[in-house]
Amino acid sequence: MPKILILRFSSIGDIVLTTPVARCVKQQVPGAEVHFCTKQAFRGILANNPYIDKVHVLQGTLNELVQQLKAENFDYVVDLHNNLRTRVIKARLGKPGRSFNKLNYEKWLMVNFKLNRLPDVHIVNRYLDAAAPLGVKDDGKGLDYFIPPQDEVDLQNLPAPFRQGYVAFAIGAQHYTKRLPTERIIELCGRLQQPVILLGGKEDAATGEEVVAYFESRNTTHHTRIYNACGRYSLNGSASLVKQARKVVSHDTGLMHIAAAFQKNIISIWGNTIPEFGMYPFRTRYKVLEVHGLSCRPCSKIGYSKCPKGHFKCMRDIRFNDLMFEHAEA
Repeated sequence: MPKILILRFSSIGDIVLTTPVARCVKQQVPGAEVHFCTKQAFRGILANNPYIDKVHVLQGTLNELVQQLKAENFDYVVDLHNNLRTRVIKARLGKPGRSFNKLNYEKWLMVNFKLNRLPDVHIVNRYLDAAAPLGVKDDGKGLDYFIPPQDEVDLQNLPAPFRQGYVAFAIGAQHYTKRLPTERIIELCGRLQQPVILLGGKEDAATGEEVVAYFESRNTTHHTRIYNACGRYSLNGSASLVKQARKVVSHDTGLMHIAAAFQKNIISIWGNTIPEFGMYPFRTRYKVLEVHGLSCRPCSKIGYSKCPKGHFKCMRDIRFNDLMFEHAEA
């Protein structure tokens, strides 16, 4: 029975994007035993995945983790992170393996000189390339996300306006330059014609309250159909609300990829980063909202805590056009 180790330490979206590799290895390599190594904070994303036999987590020192992994005596290592720590692990295990191509040079050219040498290849396909020596091929089935029954949200427990359908709006993102300013979130919510549930972590709760308060202060019908769920649910609970949504609006963030796993119709909003980096919604219907033609974009392959130029045009100048709303109602 071949024993395969997959390495990816973070983050939510990146780990969801690795799920086709786990599934394809499990289903296409005869008798494969699939192990996955990640950080403790992200264990829950993988705990219910039927294609993963065992999850290892980085809790103590890297040396302790290496000793734990050595005891498993793996046959092959698929490194889907390709950073210093995973390279150290791979080297110390001394087993055959391959790391995925991060395209760092191509991204550097794009960020610093706006020279696009990026291949038109989704990151999922680059992940799968790292498992290709095992005979693994893309099965065309997209992403996976498994929610345990106890974490599914009963819509009857939501306020009445949201029980018959809603748009899920993931308003958070790890970096400021990947999030719409609050006033633009308000503008977008005001133009959507369905009830809207705002999703995010505890760090997004204050923004959600600001959005709700805006509509309440104007005594419009909108305030009865904007529900701030930021910080009220676990990741699995938020994923359940995404799964049951009619449509999903999202920044470039983990919930966008979870939405893709559930084959949702997605409006994908991009600021300082670009879909050409290869992390747009995978194998689902989506519409990208972005500002084309900015000489400063992309300014980073990840994001910043503020706009380096001070104008933040990549988010402030996004047009919420008619095509977007047709898509949202499709």
